[in-house]
Amino acid sequence: MTRCPINNPGSAYVYSKMIVMELADIRKDYRLKVLDENQTNRDPLKQFENWLSEAIEAKVNEPTAMVLATSTPEGVPSSRVVLLKALSDDGFGFFTNYLSRKGEEIALNQKVALLFHWPELERQVRIEGVATRTSADVSDEYFHSRPLESRLSAVISNQSQVVPDREYLEKLWEGQQHKSIENMIDRPSFWGGYRIEPLRIEFWQGRSNRLHDRILFSRKGADWVISRLAP
Repeated sequence: MTRCPINNPGSAYVYSKMIVMELADIRKDYRLKVLDENQTNRDPLKQFENWLSEAIEAKVNEPTAMVLATSTPEGVPSSRVVLLKALSDDGFGFFTNYLSRKGEEIALNQKVALLFHWPELERQVRIEGVATRTSADVSDEYFHSRPLESRLSAVISNQSQVVPDREYLEKLWEGQQHKSIENMIDRPSFWGGYRIEPLRIEFWQGRSNRLHDRILFSRKGADWVISRLAP
């Protein structure tokens, strides 16, 4: 790409236009797989488990990484990547600092969304549901299964709070390391798990000519209603 000279009054506009044109020219035709209602497990959590297993077997990059979207009661959204650490008939689980931005937003608005993206398989899964804290026993069990370094970080980090610099964090970490014995680090009360009970789960499979497959599961009482959506 040729950059326009900065002394040209119109160069910034032309340069921006060129960037937009180059982005607009990016194309990919999806041809790997198909998603058919008749071949989809009638239980969306089982279908998700199947897809997650395929993602792990395919050695996709970070198969358990998911974008968690939360919002304030006023509807101001925020999102970040977290890791799926539990999957059961009850839903999707992850662990974090309850006093972080996401924890504070969940406390005020339990409605959340998840997004899994596995580009190597040309797939994504969108989930909408309600987040609740797991029990203390579940949080304790997972916390003590973590590597020592991860437990130390959880103890010293006031997640989402402003800190002076990197050195401040490293000194806190070193200080905690010196006074902690590996098996004597208790889970801090501000750290633990969440379970997301899904109300909508959409499976997306990329298809040729942008005619993608989208299969939606919507909760209706104890049952799931299955629909196909236009791409």
